[in-house]
Amino acid sequence: MSLRSQLINPRFFYCLICSGVLAGCASTSETKPTPNDPWQGWNRGTQSFNDKLDNYVMKPVAKGYQKITPKPVDDSITNFFSNINDIGVTFNDLMQFKLLQSGMDLSRFLVNTTAGVVGIFDVASKIDLPKHNEDFGQTLGFWGVPSGNYLVLPLIGPSSPREAAGLLGDALLNPLTYVSFIGGAATAATSGASVVNITDTRADVMSSEKIIDEAAVDRYDFIKNAYQQRREYLVHDGHPPSLDEDFDLEEDLGLDTNSGNHATGASPTADTTGGAPVTNHSSSMQPSANPSGPAPVIDNSRHLLDLSPPDKK
Repeated sequence: MSLRSQLINPRFFYCLICSGVLAGCASTSETKPTPNDPWQGWNRGTQSFNDKLDNYVMKPVAKGYQKITPKPVDDSITNFFSNINDIGVTFNDLMQFKLLQSGMDLSRFLVNTTAGVVGIFDVASKIDLPKHNEDFGQTLGFWGVPSGNYLVLPLIGPSSPREAAGLLGDALLNPLTYVSFIGGAATAATSGASVVNITDTRADVMSSEKIIDEAAVDRYDFIKNAYQQRREYLVHDGHPPSLDEDFDLEEDLGLDTNSGNHATGASPTADTTGGAPVTNHSSSMQPSANPSGPAPVIDNSRHLLDLSPPDKK
């Protein structure tokens, strides 16, 4: 078998990916798994492989794409694939019983496909039909399927068992998947469109990469936390579960709320040492005469889970 035929053999390409991932795992074998991240060894190795593939292949291609593609053309390509994605978004809306949103997304697809010339122009956004973000992974989360452990997939990146299953559902809702089954020119066109879509997506996130490189102390933990919080935000439609804010401060501090010091009047305290009695007037003090009222107490406990870059030293 010639070298050229080996390079285009899918089995050979798959083995090449596996060998690269296993090599990365070997280099991070000393990483100990934690209860919150039991697959950390595999994940770090796979992320290392993905980063190298991105640095040597995807990033140079994306930079070249940005350099030769005018901004209007770049926007049109992004709009085209976004319009195709609206088909899957509409079905996921229905499976999550978001009937009003499904009607909006279906209308958005029809408007952009016709008036927007097969989605090249985003006309729908100008008539109050915004883009929504729904996928099959979110649908599984809506129906109570747990996300599972954090998982980094080769070539794909951050994921989880639930989101990996969601990728299969998204592929079944993508019309380009069925076009590729025709074979011949249709398959070649679909493959070319997929390459353009991946390149366009990589070029669009070029600026976000600087935030990770400059702010992250541990690149792996930064990406993991950002991904998990983003998915929770999407699954819960912008209202992820947070820490219980309705806690009793006195109870947390170990104070006895039934003690005599909470009486309404002044109460003298006996001095066991024989000294003068001490009268406690703190409970009988009048409210402050400040017309603006007391300073508000801001509870920031819910922001403990927010992801923010560490301060530079």
